[in-house]
Amino acid sequence: MTPKLAAGARLILATLLLYLVLIQPNHPAAMTWGALALFPLELPVLLAALVIMGRHWLGLVFRLALIAALIALVVLKLADFATFIAFNRGFNIAVDLNLVSAAWMLGQGSVGTPLAALAVVGALGALALLALGLWWATGVWTHSNALPSLRISAAVLILPAAALAVAEIGQARRAWELPAGLRAALPGAAFTARVGVERVAQFRDTRADLAQFRVAAATDRMRAAGPLFDHLGETDLILLYVESYGRSSFENPLYIPTHTGTLRRIEADLAARGLAMRSGWSRAPMVGGQSWLAHGSVATGLWLDNQGRYRAVLASERQTLFHFAQAAGRRTVAIKPAHVLPWPEGDFFGFDAIYNASDLGYQGDPFNWVTMPDQFTLDALDRLERNLPQGARDPIVAQVALVSSHAPWLPIPPVIAWEDIGDGTIFNQWANEGDPPEVVWRDHDRVRDQFRLAVDYSLQVMGSWAARHAGDPPLIIMLGDHEPARFVSQVAGYDVPVHVIGPPALVARFDALGWTPGMIPDPATPAIRMDALRDAILRVLSSGAP
Repeated sequence: MTPKLAAGARLILATLLLYLVLIQPNHPAAMTWGALALFPLELPVLLAALVIMGRHWLGLVFRLALIAALIALVVLKLADFATFIAFNRGFNIAVDLNLVSAAWMLGQGSVGTPLAALAVVGALGALALLALGLWWATGVWTHSNALPSLRISAAVLILPAAALAVAEIGQARRAWELPAGLRAALPGAAFTARVGVERVAQFRDTRADLAQFRVAAATDRMRAAGPLFDHLGETDLILLYVESYGRSSFENPLYIPTHTGTLRRIEADLAARGLAMRSGWSRAPMVGGQSWLAHGSVATGLWLDNQGRYRAVLASERQTLFHFAQAAGRRTVAIKPAHVLPWPEGDFFGFDAIYNASDLGYQGDPFNWVTMPDQFTLDALDRLERNLPQGARDPIVAQVALVSSHAPWLPIPPVIAWEDIGDGTIFNQWANEGDPPEVVWRDHDRVRDQFRLAVDYSLQVMGSWAARHAGDPPLIIMLGDHEPARFVSQVAGYDVPVHVIGPPALVARFDALGWTPGMIPDPATPAIRMDALRDAILRVLSSGAP
């Protein structure tokens, strides 16, 4: 190959690398062959700038800044891609950095520390190789300015090319409206530059939103209300969250027969034992994960749809459902089997006792990420708090998280006799049963089937526990915390079912919310947002709630 041909080949390869980086999608739906046909309007601007600056020291600075920006945008688009899969939304750098540690912990629990660490090292190595490739590619173009014709062409091209890219960004963000003819004539999109502009705007808007949220957190008309919870009498209130349990259990044909079949059996059994049931819908602030945002929204009566709002409410003096329960003379308890580390944020919520995983007495093997089966969790609630005679303790308001239906959804134990649970070692025979997550998760159909079975297990456990206490029943408010990731749920929306189970007179009070009898919610019943549930519960169960 002649030197001229070799130089031309280098320019083509360098341009191709920059092209691929600039058209990198940030959403799973855009990961198609058609994405390769998108022309990045930033490309001619960047190439012209590299040619004009050449091998001057300004060119070196520009290359370093450009590579840093492109690598940052590659990471942001990968983060968007992951959060769209998991949570059906983009990544917000102002409030979502905590998801990095959450992803690491989930990876550790799902595939083990060595494989999780290998994946991290591989990702960092790939980014390093990409940075080296970009350094080479930008260097090829800065060295090409020895050709006078190329320098002249770059100088002529850069301003109109930049104007075109800016116009496309403004049009896409609706900053201004271009004439229809010009919109149709745009030859591509400045997508990567737009992602950068949108992230800057998002950071600014998020900070402004958090400032407004802090004001809202300080305003609470329930603070002066009373008496509260007096309709409960001596009955315990158990707020029970089922992980990843959403409307998909009632709308996705893959799950309907199993989940609604189990709920109908539970309904018939509990009704025969004299218990009443009502069911409705609530709207979660997210899908796919970050359950604490759902729990916090219900507890505080504030819409916690991102980690920034969650942190802001923790720094406020907001009164939670559990503070009001304490003021009413009730003992407040949190059962948190997923917490393998201390939970300092729990002090904010007004719990008299917090039981993390190590406090629940489980001596059996973990079920991958899941620390213990749900049946052990509910048995621990009885053993640690509820088995004392009611005359020897205050009535309880408890928040319990059931986590057996948390990803990776395997293995799944059977529901066993409650008297056989003991210290949990009986569950060891199922803790390593079947294929490991790294095998199952290669097949999305198998993942969905495991999800179906895992949620069904949690429902069966809840029904069995309610039946166990039918002679002296607590009031149970059981709800999903959020839908699973969209590729699992395969339905749109953020709604989760809510079931109320307990003494008929207490359960009937929830008719005021429009909820329907039984364990199958009417699909037409309007969903109550989770931030409205705190006050709705207080109004239903209190004579003094406004």
